[in-house]
Amino acid sequence: MNELNSLIEKIHATPHKSVIVVAGAGSHAIAWLLGVSGASRTILETLVPYGRLSLIDFLGVEPEQYVSSQTARDMAKAAYRRGVQLREDDSPVVGVACTATIATDRTKRGDHRCFIATWDENRLLQYELVLEKGARGRDGEEELVSRLLLLALAQSYGIEADLPIGLTSKEHPQKDIIAHPPPIQRLISGDIGHLTVYPDGRMVSEESLVRRDGKSNRAIIFPGSFSPLHRGHQTLARVVSEMLNAEVVFEISVINVDKPALEEAEILRRVGQFQGQGKVVLTRAETFYKKSQLFPGSTFVVGWDTAVRLVDPRYYGGSEVDMLTALAEMWAGGCRFLVAGRQDHGRFMGLADVPIPQGFHPMFQAIPESSFRVDISSTELRAQS
Repeated sequence: MNELNSLIEKIHATPHKSVIVVAGAGSHAIAWLLGVSGASRTILETLVPYGRLSLIDFLGVEPEQYVSSQTARDMAKAAYRRGVQLREDDSPVVGVACTATIATDRTKRGDHRCFIATWDENRLLQYELVLEKGARGRDGEEELVSRLLLLALAQSYGIEADLPIGLTSKEHPQKDIIAHPPPIQRLISGDIGHLTVYPDGRMVSEESLVRRDGKSNRAIIFPGSFSPLHRGHQTLARVVSEMLNAEVVFEISVINVDKPALEEAEILRRVGQFQGQGKVVLTRAETFYKKSQLFPGSTFVVGWDTAVRLVDPRYYGGSEVDMLTALAEMWAGGCRFLVAGRQDHGRFMGLADVPIPQGFHPMFQAIPESSFRVDISSTELRAQS
């Protein structure tokens, strides 16, 4: 076990963190990792969805084949997403998965095989191996698969490893490394649900927006098209940040309700405006209902006119019931709306002018006119930008 412990010590010494999911085989690797000091620096969570319904619950869908390359990939991707949610710092996350069918107490007609995958921000690494039937018992097959999983984990962490696997002359693991497309292309295609862009240009997919420092348990999100970002937006963001003593995150949906989806060049142009200014999250959530599902517990910063549309049945297919249902679900998810007023046809319009349905007033809070007031139109502000 010396070579195993030595490799695991190297794994624990990296800044990487993982969620590890195994089904069918690979559990020895989890035990080995936990048995060496420093496991808490590496492992965020381990899962063994052995039952059919357990795996379906983890993936969100039933796989076409339970032991396959695609299922391993989907498991690793789901583990990565889970890891991003669970990490408490900016450590790189790797989702690790294994799905296998090995020797058991009944005769199996098909191959004994395993599929192992790791998923991180930049790439997918996959191993596929057909085991030689009868060459070893269940314990031996479990150890082989677990060693291969540990090797894949080390490689995904950037560790050069030459761990003996114990293969026979008839066993030949197949390895593939597939780089992910650029993050914005993945967002456009729907491969990822949202993308955070930092002021320095760094992009992180599906990162939680909730602060983890104990000072706040909800994100403050300022949605808009920001075409262009103008002085009114910047002033409002500053006022809200000071008002709530929290960071304001700008949000741009690449999908629109009544317009074509944004193209990559246009997305990059809009995001470029925020370089050195603030954090932006790109989403595929064109409605506030979808935004609330993506970021439960958030406070959304909106203008008076947007708040009016938010409670207008016309924007819910003309159905008042659908509008009330959507508001109720957003409220149940912990979402709130902070409303900024503005000049409209010579009169200042604010939250008091929004026809909020009875019972939903606690969802909405006004930004005081004394704190924020813009008396020129958005068109004029854009012209000045």
